[in-house]
Amino acid sequence: MNFTVIIALTLALQAGMSSTASAAAAGTGSTTNYRVYQNDKALREFNTSKGAIAYAKNFSYAHVEKITGKLWVWDNFPKYKVYENGFSTSSREFRTLQEAKQFAAKLKFAQIRDLEKPGFVAGTYPKYQLYQGDKTLANWSYATLADAKKAAKAYINVHIIDLASNQWIWDNLTVYQKSQQRLGTAKYEIQRDGVSVDTARYAFLLDALRASTRIAGSSVVNVETGLIVHNNLPGFTITQNGTPVKSVYSIDSAVYAAKSLVNAAVTKNGLEWWTNTPYLKVAQGAHFLRSFHTHESAVKYAAQFSDSIVTNADGRAVWNNKRKLLYWGWNGSSRTSTVLSQVSQTHGLDYDSPSWFELAGADGRLSDYSDPALVHAMKQSGIKLTPLVSNQFDAKLTTSFLKNAAARKSFIQNLVGRLKSLGADGVNLDFEMMAGSDRAAYSSFVRSLTNAAHLAGLTVSIDLPRGDVNWDAKTAYDHAELAGIVDMIMIMAYDQHWQNSDEAGSVAELPWVEEGVQQFLDYGIPRSKLMLGVPFYVREWRVNAAGKLVDSKAILMKDIPGLIQEQSALGRFDKASGQIKFTYNKDGYTHVFWAETMDTMKARIAIAKKYELAGVAAWRLGYESSNLWTLLLQQK
Repeated sequence: MNFTVIIALTLALQAGMSSTASAAAAGTGSTTNYRVYQNDKALREFNTSKGAIAYAKNFSYAHVEKITGKLWVWDNFPKYKVYENGFSTSSREFRTLQEAKQFAAKLKFAQIRDLEKPGFVAGTYPKYQLYQGDKTLANWSYATLADAKKAAKAYINVHIIDLASNQWIWDNLTVYQKSQQRLGTAKYEIQRDGVSVDTARYAFLLDALRASTRIAGSSVVNVETGLIVHNNLPGFTITQNGTPVKSVYSIDSAVYAAKSLVNAAVTKNGLEWWTNTPYLKVAQGAHFLRSFHTHESAVKYAAQFSDSIVTNADGRAVWNNKRKLLYWGWNGSSRTSTVLSQVSQTHGLDYDSPSWFELAGADGRLSDYSDPALVHAMKQSGIKLTPLVSNQFDAKLTTSFLKNAAARKSFIQNLVGRLKSLGADGVNLDFEMMAGSDRAAYSSFVRSLTNAAHLAGLTVSIDLPRGDVNWDAKTAYDHAELAGIVDMIMIMAYDQHWQNSDEAGSVAELPWVEEGVQQFLDYGIPRSKLMLGVPFYVREWRVNAAGKLVDSKAILMKDIPGLIQEQSALGRFDKASGQIKFTYNKDGYTHVFWAETMDTMKARIAIAKKYELAGVAAWRLGYESSNLWTLLLQQK
């Protein structure tokens, strides 16, 4: 991807081509196979399900998926939920029925819902309401008549209403007390919708209640206080798919009727007291698709749709299939053990690109460092393998090759044939340092390669320097033409200041990167085809006492914190680059570098998101600290 590729390839040549046997010995278990989520947010990836589950247990609403196939492996989602007359919260959710029952035992009225099956497991509902005169309290409800009578012993002028029939069924008034109340002020009136519907008024509440039962939809109102003291309207409504079907007085009658319906619920005063509607819903965007009782079935169905989401009845998102950034990593190496080690440190990596192939001669000869064992390992991990093919960054060699039709044909046949036999997913074309005069020839070559690759079921991606609109037209890269040919374009948004630059500077200033993205989009490259290349390295510059630039060297991102500490480097924010610029003095020279940090990497990802690019491509794996991938996964 830059001059460091030459070093990597040289090392690979010295080491020789890895054999299948040596790759197997290195082991394929170092790649991540399982991903941990909290609700629908990815947290981290692991090699084994055991490790993933152990980590997931630290979070509520966590689940583990096998990356390949997105198989639901484990979750600690609640299986039971305790309601109290239609009311519940997330703190009343439990994994086991025993836990739910233990909590429910603390409540006066509790209902337990099995979140993975229709209906409720158990429920104790209020069946009787205690009144003193025409006054009552919410906590004067009881499950049995015996409990209601026991509570009534502490009061005088008490009566009990059977909530199932909405009738006065018991009181502790004597005959004399009843007769005295009938001689009192007539203060109870029968009304419907606020209008009197009975010419009579009643002094004794029981007489008013009995009169009200003969008038459907009526209420008993105390005209002195203006309060409704008895309502002759059924309190429970049965709905199906949200549409009211029937209203009844009794919760038992309501539940019995609702059980015979699909997607039914029993509601009272806007609260859901019982339901057999599935707890989970699948939607695509704003469009509802289907309901499910279990997470496994909901996710399996939702996975068929892009931009889909699974939510529970409380509106909590537990899984989604919305578009995420793709993460691509170049290895800069062909050695299988190195690649596996690099990939094992990643989280959320979608594509891996080992440096396997190279144009070896103008006659189209192909250098091949591929290893079938690595292909197998990547397939097991769910990561797509797209090996890199380069041109040795040799302009004269490339010009001679592009002029030779037979050489191009031979090269393409051998490369595509080998990729297909290996079972790779695609190829990443990295031809750099080419003559501008090869512009048309290179586009023609890329088209021929892509056509052959597509026939073999392979994708083609191409690496292009960030460049500049002022001189891109004079290079070998016809951006608009190439965008219509290949499947993906990587903008190498780094080496703004490189080894042979005549001034010290950042490898990739953030404004420079964003400007480059804008330019590539201006070329007509679809956002869905563009990936932003990010550097996992910086360049340290050495300046003499006269202020003259002496030389520079690459510093790996993972080594930056140690360098700062070791050299007591002083840092200040550089507005122009959006990075922290560090300096320190050593051996008579001033050393300066622009740090690549968690924050700058997050800012680069933000650029990719801002412009809705397909993803981010990193040069190169192994240069970063492992904890960076936790951030990358969370930003994905």
